[in-house]
Amino acid sequence: MTIDKDHIIANLKEVYDPEMQDINVYDLGLIYDIIIDDKEGSVDIIATLTSAFCPFADDIISSMTKACYVENVRSAQVEITFEPPFSIDSVPEATKLMMGW
Repeated sequence: MTIDKDHIIANLKEVYDPEMQDINVYDLGLIYDIIIDDKEGSVDIIATLTSAFCPFADDIISSMTKACYVENVRSAQVEITFEPPFSIDSVPEATKLMMGW
């Protein structure tokens, strides 16, 4: 059974950092990697937050985790890292243009 990565990405595009409500976590560049194991039915996301002191971290991580549960996913985990730390340079060029940055 295969896991649809595009469906996970579409779901992640519905997750927002309440402090950056105009840009979803995927387009903001907070998702560093999506690791899919079709055999195990698992999804692991490597992500960051805009700040190590983000007051909404638990909510954002919970929403990211829920976004992984598409067809054939039995387990999902989000690992937060600050290496490299988030910066404006982490934001994809398309998002910068869209936001007028």
